[in-house]
Amino acid sequence: MIGPALLGSKNRMAVTEFTVYDVVPGDRRSPWRWAWSHALRSPWVLTMFIGGAALNAALAATLPVLIGAAYAAVVTATPDADALLWVGVVIVVTQWVRSLFMFGRNFGAELIGQRIERDSRSELYASLLGKSMTFHGRHSVGEVMARATNDVRELNLMFNPGINLVIGSTAFLIMPVIVSPTLHPQLVIVPALFLVGYFVSVSLYLRELGPITDRVRETFGRMNARLEEGLEGVETVKGFAREAEEGAAFSTRAGDYRDAYVTQGRVEARYIPFLLFGLVLAFGFGHSVWLRSIGAIGADTVVAYNYLLLLFGFPVFVSLMSFSQIASGLAGGRRILTLINTETELDENPGGFAGAMQGGVAFEGVSFDYGAGVVGLLRDVSFEVAPGETVAVVGQTGSGKSSLIKLINRTYDVDSGCVRIDGRDVREWNLESLRQQISIIEQDIFLFSRTIAENIAFGKPGATQAEIEEAARSAQAHAFISQFKDGYATMVGERGVTLSGGQRQRLALARAFLTNPRILVLDDSTSAIDSATEDEIQKAIFRAAAGRTTFIITHRLSQIRWADKILVLRQGRIAALGTHEQLMASSEPYRRIFARYA
Repeated sequence: MIGPALLGSKNRMAVTEFTVYDVVPGDRRSPWRWAWSHALRSPWVLTMFIGGAALNAALAATLPVLIGAAYAAVVTATPDADALLWVGVVIVVTQWVRSLFMFGRNFGAELIGQRIERDSRSELYASLLGKSMTFHGRHSVGEVMARATNDVRELNLMFNPGINLVIGSTAFLIMPVIVSPTLHPQLVIVPALFLVGYFVSVSLYLRELGPITDRVRETFGRMNARLEEGLEGVETVKGFAREAEEGAAFSTRAGDYRDAYVTQGRVEARYIPFLLFGLVLAFGFGHSVWLRSIGAIGADTVVAYNYLLLLFGFPVFVSLMSFSQIASGLAGGRRILTLINTETELDENPGGFAGAMQGGVAFEGVSFDYGAGVVGLLRDVSFEVAPGETVAVVGQTGSGKSSLIKLINRTYDVDSGCVRIDGRDVREWNLESLRQQISIIEQDIFLFSRTIAENIAFGKPGATQAEIEEAARSAQAHAFISQFKDGYATMVGERGVTLSGGQRQRLALARAFLTNPRILVLDDSTSAIDSATEDEIQKAIFRAAAGRTTFIITHRLSQIRWADKILVLRQGRIAALGTHEQLMASSEPYRRIFARYA
């Protein structure tokens, strides 16, 4: 989980637009380093895990030796009941203690795995919050969600059961090589050869498995992205009766995921260590019997040795699952680090200017495009706005109106030229201070799945109920809010789907009014409001605009008329600039726009 305060500590995140706090980044040079850097934050738990694995294996290795001793006590001319009893007591005690170490190993691994999942998800979420809009515009929400949920979960499973079983089984692999020479020096040959063959075959297996698990994770992400897109646009899908086609498209993505998973299964089916385990049991038994036949060892040693070789069974059988889980976790880790390490185009400039804003805005030879085939979206745009002035921005669809205002608060940065506020290049401002003093109400209103009061107070979390209600009244929202059973405590559905378009826009206006910004931008913010309500809201906007710089993107003639300046954009350039009267007299493009909506 993200810490209670994302803003306030000194643990800075790299490559982000905003510094997000209370999240200590891991070593991001590779998925292995990243996962282990998070695991090393729990040294005592890690010690319990590794120590428990080693001691569990050591006590497991004593069992074959004790069984051999019990065999020797029984299979003699005069069986020794006392010796058998003591061996039985030692077996019970050692295996009881072993169970405690096994519990420590499993508990430690589970705890570290859960902490890795928590910390890596926090780090990813913090990184995503800090990325620029350019980054988010290039990545599907469904794909990002797949990485933030499923891939992060794979990191947990990579450690437990993955690494848990690998470390535990590695100890089991080593014990026969350590213990067998104590029974007879030659008995180390078969376990040593098995160990070499095992590690060679596993390395080849992982080399083949790695790219396949990458493909599994990628196809899952694409499938999830298609699912998210279909659900997000379900109203459009139903409106055009495209359910069957969307279902088929999703089935195709699901089929790709299935095929990748089947390919992984085929590689796992060719897992060589299973064959090696069978061979080691056969050759080990034959070798020990031959040594017995020449009198080099006794029957009790044959029994102990062959029981010892059975320890190889645990690592062989669990390694199929554990190594696949580790490969999947590393694939997920790579996908997560790709997001985290992606550089953003904006810098928060933490040491930049953070003073009070007056509201003067100047564009000086600004050119900008989104870098996605939209060449020259804005070209050589220059104009000035004095503090407190209201500017109406008009133009045809695609002329660059919305892009223009997004350069003011540095949602995007200019390609050339500069945007100045109060004489300072916006890139010289502290980004947080800059945006806190600018409110933009978009055409596409976003409301959170929270109460109406929380949505209004989003930009000012400490706002009182009286302040929230005053902002709602200014936006002509108080009346309809009061009609709800729970009033301001009414829960709003995701993206505000439980509200009408006009209601969403009025809540967005209230949210903007509450922050009391020095620069207010309204991007066609009354488009979904009826004429009667618009008159009231327009009066509220007029009052809100007093004393602050206001940009209005609109086709409403009533709003255009009372602007101090009107900026006419055409194909990314300024076609005209002036008052309504001046433009009606001098600008043919403006007269055509005005005539269209008159």
